[in-house]
Amino acid sequence: MSEYFSLSDCDVIGFDLDHTLCRYHLKETSRLIYESFARYLVEHKGYDKDLLNLTPATWDFCFKGLVVDLEDGNIVKLAEDGTVLRATHGTNDLSTEELIKHYGPKREWKHFNSLSTSFTRSAKYYFYDNYFDLPGALLCGNVVDMLHKRGNEVNSNFWKDMLAAIDHNYNTSAFKEDAGTYFPSIKRDPARYLQPCSDSVKTWLRSMKTAGKILILITSSHSDYCKLICEFILGKDFEQLFDVIITNALKPGFFSLIPHQRPFRTLMNDVEETEGLPSLDKPGWYSQGNWPHLHELLKTMTGKLEPKVAYFGDSMRSDIFPATTFGKWETVMIVEEMEGEGIPKSDAALSNKTQVEPQEKRGKFEEQGMKSPSAVSNQWGSYFVDMHKSEGGNEEHQKLTWCCHCIHTYSTMAIPSVEHIADLPLDYKFPKFSPDKPCTVGYYPKPPDSVLKRCENLS
Repeated sequence: MSEYFSLSDCDVIGFDLDHTLCRYHLKETSRLIYESFARYLVEHKGYDKDLLNLTPATWDFCFKGLVVDLEDGNIVKLAEDGTVLRATHGTNDLSTEELIKHYGPKREWKHFNSLSTSFTRSAKYYFYDNYFDLPGALLCGNVVDMLHKRGNEVNSNFWKDMLAAIDHNYNTSAFKEDAGTYFPSIKRDPARYLQPCSDSVKTWLRSMKTAGKILILITSSHSDYCKLICEFILGKDFEQLFDVIITNALKPGFFSLIPHQRPFRTLMNDVEETEGLPSLDKPGWYSQGNWPHLHELLKTMTGKLEPKVAYFGDSMRSDIFPATTFGKWETVMIVEEMEGEGIPKSDAALSNKTQVEPQEKRGKFEEQGMKSPSAVSNQWGSYFVDMHKSEGGNEEHQKLTWCCHCIHTYSTMAIPSVEHIADLPLDYKFPKFSPDKPCTVGYYPKPPDSVLKRCENLS
């Protein structure tokens, strides 16, 4: 197996849309999502309206890779072996003694094996691994705090309300019906939330097409929202960039194997045809669907029995793990947290003047120091590495987080954004993650500071 990965060796190059091809202004979007969830709980479920009152400092809690334990209201950050590195009850830190009381002297989280081998959802826990649901972790913490304040018992009942809020926010009909807070706000002012792609990225996509690559877009967003985003970030002619567009893909289920395949459906005015397609026989725009049928089409289009596919995505659960495990695709994980740890924004992003938030859009949160959800958190530490004191020992040592371990295990390579590689030649050779190599190999343009530091300390 080659130590290097190159896009020129691939026949098919696929992209997720949200937080992959489309970068969001994370502070603005996170506040919108939080408000959207919280407002639903207050207006429809009778929760205290104090849930809507946040200070800029509150956002330090908002951190990717946390798992909420629905049975006790604890929120945990896990090491690569399932050890609980840090935990809170609601938004309040648990002390070392409390961690041992909850998780035993070895601080083992009992559901780790179930989560780490399948990434499936559970009635017992919820893994926050993307920016669309991330503000829900902060809301969960605030709800648990509020239940305590009222003297109510904390159990998984509150989670039913949280799921109702998520469904209300992102329901496939919500965009068309102007329901909830999220979609109406994005429609009204897309520039406040979305970052247009730089000319470098548009040129890069076109150059891949010119080089004979098949380009596909696979997003779980519905077709109407996908259109709004793509027109804003890529231009009105965005459809010409892709051979196949798949919306409402319902990942990770899209990658499921027989007998759980959903058929592809055609769309008429953003409405899915009721009759599913028995197979996929030509390029175009489709809804739902499954990987095996797409694979058959790609074989026909490339004339190869095993076309080589590279797929870019930001979610371990929905993109990287299933595409690697079931599709056997090469995967490039977009990890914005790398920019929070020593990796500067790309030249393309900096030169793309339209990406810079206008001063008046930055608002009071920006001025008063609201943390970006991709930055290192005071409360939770680094996304990649954390300190851990072993059982009975006084010595602290650095451990890779479970999220970091998953990046090394399931993705081919990791980058902070597509902007970082858009100016490179297609035959550029990227070193791949490998169990035989130091864990710093596989990140481009360089590893996060915490991973580098850990490697230096180990050597």
